[in-house]
Amino acid sequence: MNKIARPLLVVVLGGIVLKGLVTSLEPRLVFFPNRGEDTTPAGLGLRYERVSLTTSDGEHLIAWQLEPDGPLADIVYFHGNGGNLSLWLPVLAALHRLQYRVLGVDYRGYGLSTGSPTEEGVYLDAEAAVRHAARARRPDRPLVFWGRSLGAAVAASATRHVVPDGLVLESGFPDKAAVIRGQPLLRALNVFGSYRFATSELLRDFRRPVLVMHGDRDTIVPIALGRELFEGLGAPKQFVAIRDADHNDFFDRSRPDYWDQVVRFIEGLRR
Repeated sequence: MNKIARPLLVVVLGGIVLKGLVTSLEPRLVFFPNRGEDTTPAGLGLRYERVSLTTSDGEHLIAWQLEPDGPLADIVYFHGNGGNLSLWLPVLAALHRLQYRVLGVDYRGYGLSTGSPTEEGVYLDAEAAVRHAARARRPDRPLVFWGRSLGAAVAASATRHVVPDGLVLESGFPDKAAVIRGQPLLRALNVFGSYRFATSELLRDFRRPVLVMHGDRDTIVPIALGRELFEGLGAPKQFVAIRDADHNDFFDRSRPDYWDQVVRFIEGLRR
């Protein structure tokens, strides 16, 4: 082997090793699922149905359909990358109290859903959820997809299969690369990764109303990324900065500045 070929071989082999390492680690660095269920809507006295969904690649998902009396809208809620539906029950319950019929879905590997999460996989999960919601909805109620944090990319992917009347993106980002832009090591390793979570690109042709909400003190996904996501969207759109709010502390019922924006946005879809 000549002097040129040997270093080239080392580089190639090193790249192959790094590619394999990043591929194996990527799901563990992105997804933080909790298995099982700790609490359910029934524990709060809320009427709900446990829905079983089958994805196009054969995974079985568990979703909760919360049923208020006289629902004003149908919402499909895509939670963040941690926990399971039990963790996000306070949000689902708050939407129920506002008279919204809400379907919350646990991605593969979360809660009681089968499988293990990947980017491609959670997009298939989203497709199964929104196709179910589209079949079950009534035409006199707006259909809204709601994506939180990583779920914003998941909700964006769902619009490629069913077009909702409106879209809520909460604490989202334009793509994975933007999130790690200020972290040199992760940015270097990202060359070998396959995940993109390209929210902006997935919504390139979306032209229904969008509400983008972001805490102005978000330490996980800085508000600058929320504004960057917003700027890349087509109209009609609205950006709301939630004052003095971090990533996970503004969606309880004590924040009328948050919930009032949601109510106004959905009321606008009902006109």
